[in-house]
Amino acid sequence: MPESNRDRESPMDEDSIDMDAPTVTLTDEAGLTLTCYIEHSLEVEEQEYVLLLPVDSPVEIFAWQEDGEEDEAVLVEDDEELDLVFSTAKAVLEEQNLTLKRTAVVLTVEGDLPEFVEDEEEWAGVESDSQDEQEELQLLASFYHQEQEYAIYAPLDPFFILARMDDAGQPHLLSPEELKKIEPMLPMIEDQLFDEME
Repeated sequence: MPESNRDRESPMDEDSIDMDAPTVTLTDEAGLTLTCYIEHSLEVEEQEYVLLLPVDSPVEIFAWQEDGEEDEAVLVEDDEELDLVFSTAKAVLEEQNLTLKRTAVVLTVEGDLPEFVEDEEEWAGVESDSQDEQEELQLLASFYHQEQEYAIYAPLDPFFILARMDDAGQPHLLSPEELKKIEPMLPMIEDQLFDEME
């Protein structure tokens, strides 16, 4: 699900997240799990859907690649490449008392993220594949693996995941067909959620 690109000073501020919200564990096809808060629930055609927010902080690993005269940060999505760099990324983040986890949907870190300081060196605007808008990210660490430079970033906006709830109260990732059916409602859901958070 696309993240909102709202101008918020600190969208991941603890004050804006309901720590008493119920939590559920999402499991993907590979058997990886992700514990999330239920931020919002809605019913569509007698089916319950929920917006989930990971309990731990989502992070993304990018590889720096030369693109003409400029370097370009490309999101690492290939599982084999993630496997290769994961232990190095984990070790680098441990220096900041952050524990990198291989979780469902997105990588996460356990621990307190460093306070965000708005500095061109510390954040990047990365183009989203699905939209023209940019995702703002906070740089956590950089490292090299086999002469390739990588960077670990944390999204500044909340990272919401849309899921379907089954009769047992367990969340499931949406199939492409389900996502297509509910996608037209996402802007309305997102607006309502941000109104509640403010």
